[in-house]
Amino acid sequence: MSRVPSPTEALRRAARSLGILDWIRIGVLALGLLFVATGTLPADTARSSVERIAPLLLFLFSVIVLAELTKEAGVFDALAQRMARAGRGNYAALFLLCVAFASVNTVFLNLDTTAVLLTPVMLALAARARIAALPLAMTTVWLANTASLLLPVSNLTNLLAAERVALETPAFAARMWAPQLTVLAVTMALLWVFFWRRSMRGADTYDVPDVAPVRDRVLFSATGAACLLFIAAILAGVHTGVQLGIAATIAAAVAVAAFAVRDRSALRPALIPWQLMVFVTGLFLVVPTLERYGLDDAMRSLVGGDDGTAGAMRAAFAGAGLSNVLNNLPAYVAGESAVPASNKEQLLALLIGTNVGPVITPWGSLATLLWFEWCRRWNVRVPIGKFLLTGTALSILGCAATIAVLIAVP
Repeated sequence: MSRVPSPTEALRRAARSLGILDWIRIGVLALGLLFVATGTLPADTARSSVERIAPLLLFLFSVIVLAELTKEAGVFDALAQRMARAGRGNYAALFLLCVAFASVNTVFLNLDTTAVLLTPVMLALAARARIAALPLAMTTVWLANTASLLLPVSNLTNLLAAERVALETPAFAARMWAPQLTVLAVTMALLWVFFWRRSMRGADTYDVPDVAPVRDRVLFSATGAACLLFIAAILAGVHTGVQLGIAATIAAAVAVAAFAVRDRSALRPALIPWQLMVFVTGLFLVVPTLERYGLDDAMRSLVGGDDGTAGAMRAAFAGAGLSNVLNNLPAYVAGESAVPASNKEQLLALLIGTNVGPVITPWGSLATLLWFEWCRRWNVRVPIGKFLLTGTALSILGCAATIAVLIAVP
């Protein structure tokens, strides 16, 4: 009979299993709680901040459970097989398919949906086609961020910006189509150079996988239907935090119910994305504290009041920089308050910086956080040094080129 470990021993084992990013997440929450405990962040402000993100936490919890059970049912494997077979062993064709799939998904279903639902498809594709996972993973996370400029629904920051500059969806798309195409071209070029070219991927062609049978048709159909239900809710106009949380919870409940009947062994505590929830909670305690002690004034100084090219560049790179230090949502909110109400071009430049720019750090955007969570769950190693360096190149080149086009094509 095996010995039951003591609580102390169990805690030590749990601590040893944590990676660097896990400790960063825990540290952010600890710092936020310290701010509250010492009165640096007033309790009322902390309570208001937590209440504000409660729907977001519900969304994160539910959508991760939904995606994990969908993966378990083999839906992502099936999609990956079809994409790999469509490429017919040609890496260039597969690259274009992946770029198109990720871009369309981000534009119409928003960047977080790409991170949640498309990342597992790409990682399953790597396994099925016996190719390196990193190029496919990086394609997903970069395009989840950089393909999110075209429509208001593509990104929560877009919804905020569209309201501020009073642009309906057609007018918003008409203003942003050229910047969107520009940053897509930059992203594709850097993806190919850094991850997809022959010396990076390691082979001339890939193996076209055979079609594998579905293990359980009931689970496959139920989880697939749950995902379609969630996607349909987004297409129907469900975009606010509360609505998304409810839609994701209903879809996850369908998947959980199916597994409760067919395979209860899959319903385990590891489904809970505690790392992500810990970090987001901590982030929304730390950021309000920083705002109380000079963040707003610092952004106003960085952004300036010029609505010309110089002002646009300042706003974009200030937004990109703060996004990578904190997160793109609080960075946009802080930047928006610093941009004069009449400077619409400068506000759109700030939007570009907070959408395209946060590809350097793992916490730059919620989509990147979700993507890292999936890489962790699939045991995909992401070299942090390469992630930071290549992300810096994309952030700088992408923002500069896109702002230039924003100014040149009114």
